[in-house]
Order: sequence, then C-alpha cells, then structure tokens
Amino acid sequence: MKEIAALLMLVFIECSTGLAQAAPVPSSTASFEVATVKRSQPGSTSGTFWSPPGVGKFAATNASLAFLLQMAFGVDDEQIPGKPAWLESDLFDVVAKPDAGIALSREELKPRLQELLEQRFHLKTHRETKLVRGYELVVAKGGPRMTAAASDHWPGFRVRVGPGRMEGLNWSMAYLATMLARPAGLPVEDRTGLTGSYDIKLLYAADIETDSSLPSLFTAVQESLGLKLVTGKVPVRMLVIDSVERAPTEN
Repeated sequence: MKEIAALLMLVFIECSTGLAQAAPVPSSTASFEVATVKRSQPGSTSGTFWSPPGVGKFAATNASLAFLLQMAFGVDDEQIPGKPAWLESDLFDVVAKPDAGIALSREELKPRLQELLEQRFHLKTHRETKLVRGYELVVAKGGPRMTAAASDHWPGFRVRVGPGRMEGLNWSMAYLATMLARPAGLPVEDRTGLTGSYDIKLLYAADIETDSSLPSLFTAVQESLGLKLVTGKVPVRMLVIDSVERAPTEN
C-alpha cells in the first residue's frame, strides 16, 4: 500500500463532453489546443474537478504526477517502478482543452495527456511486461450486479475515489481492474469477459479504519458488483520512466 497521505487524498476527475523486450512508448499524435500546468497552492490536500457543462475539458487540482501518469497511460501505481518520491508528493493543477468538437472520452484523453506530460515535464518512458502475483477480476456466482451505463451518458466518464470509496460513471471492466489495484495492494487483471460500460459504486472498509461497519474490499466487490477477486499470476505492463523533470516548463 502507498503512503497514508496518498490514500487520504480524495481525487475527483471528470472528462466532460463538448516479459517482453523493452519497447519505447510511442509519442502521442494528438494534443490539447490549450493547456496550463502549475504547482498547486501550498497546503492543499484534497483533489477536485470543475468543468462548465457541455464543454470538452480536462481539469484536475492537487494531482500528483504519478496520478496523471496513471490517467495518461492506463496503468496503476504499481506499474510505475522505481519512480522518484516526488512523483507522489508534488501536486499540480491542470486545465486543458482539446480542439473544438472533441468530447474527450477516455481514449481521446490518453494521447493528449501523454503529449502534455512529454512537453511540460520532458517525460520519456518505455514499456516492459512482467508476470507477477496479483488478482484476476472475474464474475462471481450469480452474475454481475452492476448498472449498465445509461445510453444517454455523455461520452466522457467520472472518477471519484478515496479511502473506502470508489464511484464512477461509464467504466469499462479494464478500467475498474486498474482502479481496484491500489486498494487491493496487487495488480488486477480483468478476466470478466464483460465488454460493456457500467456505473460503479463501491463502499468498503479502508485499511486505515479499525472499527468500520463496512465490508472488506473483497467482500464488497462480490456483494455490491457481483464480481470476485481471485489470486493468480497476471501479466503486467510496466511503464518505466527513462527521464522526467520535476518542474514543468512554462505554459
């Protein structure tokens, strides 16, 4: 598990409408039209999100570079080995807007956020795949209990996570597996076979709580979502940082 400070930080991100040979991660081909990246105000701890309705925009406050890397490359914290401590402790505010007409779905966000991190932090990375101990996310007996994402959802998604809490709209099972990895303490591989998108609400007893009336993460996943975490060996694609600068370049 990561530092208590990291676990205590509530993160709310929204994108609104309107053992293989090491290989370099290709540069992004898409970019934001305008973007600002700056250090968060001293003393700030909670993460928040704001975006005007109907406007395609990515915005995050008090977000660590480690978290932004997770969003950009679709990895969890354990998939970024050997990273410097400041990737977790230094916090940044980001506001970025794509070209007109880009709704900024998860897949539209990733290459743009990768490009932004490459430009502002001079980030260089490559990928390595390892087989490690982890969990397989499978469908439990009785079938899934999640609500399918509404057909009228805007094409973006929402993420709200904190100690003992995980909520979101329009999540794929692969994304849920990624989000479960941190509280589970090991990598999680999606093996549900479910291809749709779902709205997720999961409440469980966080590790830092000693007298919670909530169930454990593993029990909550089964009872609330109709899924199950089982131990196994899972392939994990690591994101290896070759170089990165601590201070972002000017906007």
